[in-house]
Amino acid sequence: MALSISSFSSSFTSLSLSHKPKSKPFIPCRRFTVTALASNGQSYGKMLADAAELACGITPLIPELPLGMTVEKYMKSRLPGGIAAQPIIATGRRKCAIARVVLQEGNGKVIVNYRDAKDYFQGSPLYLRYLTTPLTALGLEKQYDMFIKVHGGGLSGQAQAVTLGVARALVKISEENRKPLRREGLLTRDARVVERKKAGLKKARKAPQYSKR
Repeated sequence: MALSISSFSSSFTSLSLSHKPKSKPFIPCRRFTVTALASNGQSYGKMLADAAELACGITPLIPELPLGMTVEKYMKSRLPGGIAAQPIIATGRRKCAIARVVLQEGNGKVIVNYRDAKDYFQGSPLYLRYLTTPLTALGLEKQYDMFIKVHGGGLSGQAQAVTLGVARALVKISEENRKPLRREGLLTRDARVVERKKAGLKKARKAPQYSKR
């Protein structure tokens, strides 16, 4: 028995979707590229960045410098002889990035390559969270200043290299910090790197389309 088009359409419209698709959680990205302006003249990208920063609970990392002193002069005054001459120094690596970290007692300042950390990592809440993860795990985020020199790789690899360097420096400060940091997995070197491209393939494993004839 054939169904009429009207009966089929009426039965289709009577159906209701009981399950709505789950919304994905907001993940702060490296850059906000929205260029539209809000009513008060502030870009939507900056508004989203500020909201993500508040959600992550990130405190301002801009050091309060004396009048007329640059970040480079301030870092040299705190680190006489350079980073290599400091007693508490550790090295962290991730992908192609290498970070050397010096911890000193302070109030939470973070300087990366003679620049403010928020400026160096382009205000990304995710990368800034990487820097303070070991200190937050121990509840010491307001007790140490971090002076970092990092090179190689991109911002993501550099931020994760700093995480390992800070965790290793905390172990040098006190051996009691090893167990909680190990429990959080912050002392494990992430050895994953990009797989090399092979001859005859387009990428590491992607092959050209097979054609029999």
